[in-house]
Amino acid sequence: MRKSRAWFKRASGVLVGGVNSPVRAFKAVGGSPVFIHSGRGSKFKDVDGKTYIDFCLSWGPLILGHSHPAVLSAARRAAEKGTTFGASTPNETLLAERIRAALPSMELLRLTSSGTEAVMSALRLARAATGRDLAVKFAGCYHGHVDSLLVAAGSGALTLGAPDSAGVPKTWAGTTLSLPYNDLDAVAKAFAKHGKRIAAVIVEPVAANMGVVLPQAGFLTGLREITRRYGSLLIFDEVVTGFRLCHGGAQTLWNIRPDLTTLGKVVGGGFPMGAYGGSRKLMSMVAPLGPVYQAGTLSGNPVAVAAGLETLRILEKESPYDGMAALTRRLTDAVKLEAGKRSLPACINHIASMFTVFFTKGPVRDHASAKKADTRLYGKFFHALLKQGVYLPPAQFEACFVSAAHSEADIERAAAATAEALSALMP
Repeated sequence: MRKSRAWFKRASGVLVGGVNSPVRAFKAVGGSPVFIHSGRGSKFKDVDGKTYIDFCLSWGPLILGHSHPAVLSAARRAAEKGTTFGASTPNETLLAERIRAALPSMELLRLTSSGTEAVMSALRLARAATGRDLAVKFAGCYHGHVDSLLVAAGSGALTLGAPDSAGVPKTWAGTTLSLPYNDLDAVAKAFAKHGKRIAAVIVEPVAANMGVVLPQAGFLTGLREITRRYGSLLIFDEVVTGFRLCHGGAQTLWNIRPDLTTLGKVVGGGFPMGAYGGSRKLMSMVAPLGPVYQAGTLSGNPVAVAAGLETLRILEKESPYDGMAALTRRLTDAVKLEAGKRSLPACINHIASMFTVFFTKGPVRDHASAKKADTRLYGKFFHALLKQGVYLPPAQFEACFVSAAHSEADIERAAAATAEALSALMP
């Protein structure tokens, strides 16, 4: 990693912490970050020439793997026509139509440049539509770096949020109620106390930012029932799960129709892209049709749109979901088996092509139980795998991903590497 360390030292002189997103700095696992040279399929190569099987996949977008030839070709053709116009192009409509066909709840939608921007805009719309100021989120769920959502739970389930980041005014954080994930009783109590002020509940239907945490039976349907009863909106943040769990995302998997949906990651095909949408009536409140203002110079960027459009076309045509899920089960079963042989406390949560290895006895059902994981042990596990050419997210509380490009040989190699890595953790 000599060249990677040299690049990190150089980057630290001009970039904040040497990175453009905090988790890339390896602070959560220790050591110096890997700098990437190139990627193809299920693997990438670092600047030192070492190849890794990638289970981070740019934190989720690369469902078809790195540098998919058809996606690259679509992006290249679009770029050759012009990289941006600040005006409409036909492909924007084609992408929106394809998204709506897969997620019928998004009758009208708006493309953005990031998932954070989509969430910010959806919350603004929810507050305008209801005339209310409070939003409910769940501890451990991440919805981008929106000021009002960067909050930690207060001194009780009904306490208004306290800022979780410097620079967030208490008054802004105070518009958010942070509740325990998978706790419908806490939601019911919050609505009993604040229901007339709650504009929306926003939730990751499968949490992916405290590690993968699945919704317990009845949790999502319960949110739909409570929000409908109180006249609040239900926002599904499917930035991670959209087109990842299945072609229609979590709302299709659980047959729940949210009022608003936010998307990102997969829909951009590896380029910066987000979207939000809902009923025609609700979305007609957004400018230029209504009073809720939202705009973006690069929204609907033609290169990103082309890549996203081709990605969704391939996903619909080839439907790789069952294959990815099967590979994910094989790998997670192998990790469970090897951890059990060594009596190491490990809880592996997984769904479809997403998984997380928590170094705790488990079960992991919410933020409080996720925080019991041994992050020091995860750091050792991460570096032991890194040495063997297997790349996981450099943080315990992130999701791992399998792509359509991963092969059985990749999984076998990763399973063997896992056995060696777990052995290295033994005292």
